[in-house]
Amino acid sequence: MPSIYRSPAWEKMAPWPQRGLVPPLLWGLSVFLSLPGPVWLQPSPPPQSSSPTEPHPCHTCRGLVDSFNKGLERTIRDNFGGGNTAWEEEKLSKYKDSETRLVEVLESVCSKSDFECHRLLELSEELVESWWFHKQQEAPDLFQWLCSDSLKLCCPSGTFGPSCLPCPGGAERPCGGYGQCEGEGTRGGSGHCDCQAGYGGEACGQCGLGYFEVERNASHLVCSACFGPCARCSGPEESNCLQCKKGWALHHLKCVDIDECGTERASCGADQFCVNTEGSYECRDCAKACLGCMGAGPGRCKKCSPGYQQVGSKCLDVDECEPEVCPGENQQCENTEGSYRCICAQGYKQIESVCVKEQIPESAGFFSEMTEDELVVLQQMFFGVIICALATLAAKGDLVFTAIFIGAVAAMTGYWLSERSDRVLEGFIKGR
Repeated sequence: MPSIYRSPAWEKMAPWPQRGLVPPLLWGLSVFLSLPGPVWLQPSPPPQSSSPTEPHPCHTCRGLVDSFNKGLERTIRDNFGGGNTAWEEEKLSKYKDSETRLVEVLESVCSKSDFECHRLLELSEELVESWWFHKQQEAPDLFQWLCSDSLKLCCPSGTFGPSCLPCPGGAERPCGGYGQCEGEGTRGGSGHCDCQAGYGGEACGQCGLGYFEVERNASHLVCSACFGPCARCSGPEESNCLQCKKGWALHHLKCVDIDECGTERASCGADQFCVNTEGSYECRDCAKACLGCMGAGPGRCKKCSPGYQQVGSKCLDVDECEPEVCPGENQQCENTEGSYRCICAQGYKQIESVCVKEQIPESAGFFSEMTEDELVVLQQMFFGVIICALATLAAKGDLVFTAIFIGAVAAMTGYWLSERSDRVLEGFIKGR
């Protein structure tokens, strides 16, 4: 029977071989000759490390079987599609176990981008066909038959490694039910138990550090947290401690904080001081005024930094500006924390390390920048307004003449502003 599944990459290179020994050899030779260039002369590519996200072959096999089973569910009510189901099933056997249904399922079992699935299906195609036509009745679990028994990629639940050894705690309850067995269900992994919080031991059968046993029977273990600083305890109270965590000392069944700053356990830098915390300590920087210190602030200095002086119990900033220290002309001294700097006096600015007097522009009138043409237009507007005002008065407030007057004023103002608007606005902004 011809092969059912075809990998898209190989389909383009040569026709798929028929069954038997000679046809596969001829097909392999045709594939070899179809490759570009003399491959036997091409250097082998350097070995590449596998991608850390590459799935375990067992997981790929499980995904393939899950997709295959979904395909069976999807086609459970289908038929040959010829229109005469009774005749087709009589002549072609039942669709349920037919090659047609197998082909339909295999065509969609792997997504186009899942290379690992396509590669595994290509390697296991004959096994899938054998199971479909001959092994379904005696081995109804395809995953167990294909992935575990035939391809030996997976192990039964609760086992791990090449020999499918039981996980710590036994295959029935790996890691006691309180952890994850590394490599469980696969032919890899170490079988080490990664215990849940509160549990420990080789098979997670004990309470972990900082927890105590509340209840235990043949199948269950209940652990609860100790009082904060207790590493081991007999109960939840502060006085139930049996062993303390690092940074604490056991005293009358209680854990007392160790002051590392009062012992030689603390290790801080020369310009740092120690601060005790619960179960530990911190190193914090001394004040800027200090060269070495015993605590925070300028009052806990061992010695004063340059630019500071001892005043009573504190290191205070020295005012270097009290004597004249700035040699430049038109300079003045500005005191800073621990030092000083020379800046230009008020009214001066620094140009190339020299303080020069700032030039303040003289204020100009509103009409100082007007051109002669603009002055002529403004004069014409002024006389036009006077004439219109007189005409309006002569008309004794007649509305028509009043409207003419207002229109003339608006027209002349608009004309003038259209030529002058930018400079007018700038003059108002500058207060001229």
